[in-house]
Amino acid sequence: MSNPHKGRTGLDRIIHAAGYSWAGLKAAYTGESAFRQETWLCIVAAPLSYWLARSWEQAALLLGSLLLVLIVELLNSAIEAVVDRVSFERHELSKRAKDIASAAVLMSLLLAGGIWGAALWQYASQHLH
Repeated sequence: MSNPHKGRTGLDRIIHAAGYSWAGLKAAYTGESAFRQETWLCIVAAPLSYWLARSWEQAALLLGSLLLVLIVELLNSAIEAVVDRVSFERHELSKRAKDIASAAVLMSLLLAGGIWGAALWQYASQHLH
């Protein structure tokens, strides 16, 4: 059985792909509390990055680290959905997949925290003396 959506090309494919992406973002926001929390963190922190950054490179790092957290959270949620779709039965491989995906989210949060912490440290050391 072939997928009828795989035959799309050009602008038609792009329009449909954007629709699927929007549906994925909407599903993650409405169904995943961690994604909602991280989205609001980004909404609040994104404007702060322009105030905090001393260059466009630093602003890109600050904003990019926030977007990376959202991207990894989306992948984590997708992995959890697939594992749950296969079976709700407890299985060591299911646990491992979910734990590894969760660890990826933690690593992205630590990276973002480190980048933001370094930028805040630099700002404070230059403006509070």
